[in-house]
Amino acid sequence: MPSQSYLKKNVSLAWPLALNGLLMQSMLMVDTLLVSPLGEIPLAAMGIAATMVAFILGIQMALANGSQLVLSRAVGSGNNSSVAKGFWSGLTINVLVALIFWLVLSFADDAIIGALTDNRLLQEQIKSYLAFSKYLVLFTAMTQVLIALFNSQGKSKIPLKGYLIEMPINAVLSYFLIHGLSGMEGMGVEGAALGSLIAITIRMAYLSACLKSDTSLNLAIDSSASSLIQNIRLHAIEIFPVAANVTILQIGISVYQLLYSQLSINAYVAITLVMPWLRSGTQFITAWAHSSAISVSQAIGSKKLDDLAKNVDKSIDIAVIMSVICAIAFAGLSFILPSIYPDLDAETYQALNLIAPLYILLPIMRGYNTVHGHILRALGKTSAVFKINFIGQWLISIPLCALLILYFDASIFWAFAIQPFEEIVKALPFRQLARQSLREFDHKKADKLMYD
Repeated sequence: MPSQSYLKKNVSLAWPLALNGLLMQSMLMVDTLLVSPLGEIPLAAMGIAATMVAFILGIQMALANGSQLVLSRAVGSGNNSSVAKGFWSGLTINVLVALIFWLVLSFADDAIIGALTDNRLLQEQIKSYLAFSKYLVLFTAMTQVLIALFNSQGKSKIPLKGYLIEMPINAVLSYFLIHGLSGMEGMGVEGAALGSLIAITIRMAYLSACLKSDTSLNLAIDSSASSLIQNIRLHAIEIFPVAANVTILQIGISVYQLLYSQLSINAYVAITLVMPWLRSGTQFITAWAHSSAISVSQAIGSKKLDDLAKNVDKSIDIAVIMSVICAIAFAGLSFILPSIYPDLDAETYQALNLIAPLYILLPIMRGYNTVHGHILRALGKTSAVFKINFIGQWLISIPLCALLILYFDASIFWAFAIQPFEEIVKALPFRQLARQSLREFDHKKADKLMYD
């Protein structure tokens, strides 16, 4: 595959993926804006419940991302049976995991909510929100695997159109369900959850219609039940480390936030203001990493390995360039943050200035690691990626952050510096593993990744 066509293919895949990520993040922001007029209790209830659901959805997305690599290899091989098995295996695993989480939210909700807050009114509001939002877990299980299938085919614009359909429906429905219409009483936080549920149902119907109209796909299973069960088992072995990796990183972010809460209120507010910008600003880098992994997986499936190392190098180079551009954008952001958030305390602005060099440089190191991690997963190194992330975050960085904050009473600069330090710790192992994996990767290893 010539480098030019490889890059062109990656770009066409990446920009819809990046917009998908931005739209997903903005949906919670829209619900927050709609609920905020109801007051602090409903807003806090939605925040707590949405965080619980978002954590589960993150795991489901990670499982689907793992399935996306399997499906990309199957698409690259041109074997329709492999695509069908990969799809149904991914769907089975994700739905089963979703059912487990749904049962937990249905029958252990009182215990979970009681552990989070002892405010009776807040507990009732959280339970009301979860009464509808827990079904999002079931619908997301299906939509994410459908999205993985389309992405693996290079049709990332279809999921983007699905989000563009869902978002306005969600916003309009949620507004009227929350606040009411023409004498009809609003449902409060329940309305926000119901609006999201209806909107995602419509998106799933759209994706299903697109799948049905795709004449190039035949998802009928033409193999025995034992063969499908074996495929599901191998599929699960590959994708569960991806989900475990995302889970530990998500929990790690929460632990960082808890540690940062032990700083002064101004320092904590400064970090809280910066984090959403960091997540949104790095979406294009993450999308590029995803598209690179899809392209690498397709090449492995088609056994076109001659340009594999060269194309991986090209992906890493582009990721670094994008990360530098992102860092320049954050440098510009550091000058206008006071205008975006006026009327803050002087100490908060001072804290923002102190961490500015850190959040400006962070995307460069994180982008480098992100593209390496996704490409390594495409090469079948999911467990190794998990080990590097676990050691770098949980065995080194988080304990060091806790020591600096809780024992040495460090300033916000040194506390926040642990995040770029974590990326530096992981960078060399990622690079060495990627170089070694590419040197050793051959047709035998490619065959081993194929389940048929």
